[in-house]
Amino acid sequence: MNTLSLERLAAAGLATPRAAVPRDRAAEDKSMLRMAADLTRDLNGARPVIYWTDLLLSCAIGYAAMAAAIVVEPVGWAVAAWVVAVLALYRAASFIHEISHIKHAALPGFRAGWNALVGIPLMAPSFMYEGVHNLHHARTRYGTADDPEYLPLAHMKPWSVPAFVLISALAPIGFLIRFGILTPLSVLMPSLRPMVEARFSALAINPDFRRRPAEGAAKALWWKLEIATSAWTIALIAATAAGIVPIKAFAILLATISGLMVINQVRTLVAHLWENDGEAMSVTAQYLDSVNVPPPAMLPVLWAPVGLRYHALHHLLPGLPYHALGEAHRRLSGALDPHSTYHKASYAGLPGLLRRLVRGTFGNR
Repeated sequence: MNTLSLERLAAAGLATPRAAVPRDRAAEDKSMLRMAADLTRDLNGARPVIYWTDLLLSCAIGYAAMAAAIVVEPVGWAVAAWVVAVLALYRAASFIHEISHIKHAALPGFRAGWNALVGIPLMAPSFMYEGVHNLHHARTRYGTADDPEYLPLAHMKPWSVPAFVLISALAPIGFLIRFGILTPLSVLMPSLRPMVEARFSALAINPDFRRRPAEGAAKALWWKLEIATSAWTIALIAATAAGIVPIKAFAILLATISGLMVINQVRTLVAHLWENDGEAMSVTAQYLDSVNVPPPAMLPVLWAPVGLRYHALHHLLPGLPYHALGEAHRRLSGALDPHSTYHKASYAGLPGLLRRLVRGTFGNR
C-alpha cells in the first residue's frame, strides 16, 4: 500500500496537517445522485462523428500550426503559430481521458487512431493512462494514498504549487528517457522491467503510486504501443543527431509537448479543491471536492477542453461522453433547487480557483 499521507508529508516539510475536511464523508445526497442518473439516461451514447471530427480537426490545426512555427521567419508569427499548436494539440491530447472511459466497441478504431495521431508522436500513448485513471474514480480510492491522481495540495506548502506546474515542463525530457532509453534497456535487462512498469508507466501525480503489471489483452496492447512509441522516439533522436531533422524542429516539438503539459498541469490544479486529508470519501463529498466551470465562462474551452470544464459532473457520471456533459449540466441545473448540493461545485473561472488554492497554502507555512 502507498503511504502518501499528511503525516508523511508533514514529516518531509511539505504539508501541514489540518482539521478534517468540514464535510460528512459518509453522507450522500441521494436525491441528487438519483436525479443525475435519471435525467441523463438518454445521453450515454458516444457519437463517433463528433469524436472523430473533433480529433481530426484538432490534429490538423495543431500539426499545421507547429509546422508554421518551424518554418515561419518573423519571431512574432512563429510564436503565435506555436501557441495555436499547443492549444490545438492539447485539445487532441485530452482525448486520452475519454479513451480511459469509453466503451471501445462504441467507437471502433478510435483508440488506435488517437495513438497513431497523438499518443505515439507526442510520446504519451494511451496505456500510460488506461488502467490508471480508473483508479482515481474508485469509490474507496479517491483522495486517498492509493489514488494515483490526488495530492492534498490544499494542505501543502506554498512553494508546492509552482513546483507542481514547473515540473510538468520537463515532461518531454522524461518521455525521451522513458521510451528512448528505458524501454530498450528493460528489454535487454529483464530485471529492470518491473521497476519500469511500476514507476515509469503512468501519467500520475502521486509520487508514491506504483502501477501493477498489466495482464491479458491489456498487456498485449501495452507492448504494441510501447514498442511503437519507443521506435518513434529512437528514430526521432537518431534523425535529429544525424541532421535529418533540424534541431529547431526537434526543439519546437519538445516545446509544444512541454507547453501542453504545463496547461494541463494548471488545469489539474483547479480540477479539484484538493482538501481531502487521506480518508475515503462519499460520492457526494468527492463531487464537492471537484470543480465545474460552466458557461458563461468562455476560456475553459481552451484550458479545460473535451468536457474537462465539467470535472465535478464527470465524477458523478464518469461514463457520460464529453459531448453530452453540457446538456447534462443544463438539465440538472434547471431541475435542481438553487440550494441543491449540485450547484455548490460550480465556480466562475480559473483565476478565482487558483487564488483559493494558493491562499490556502499560505496557511500551511
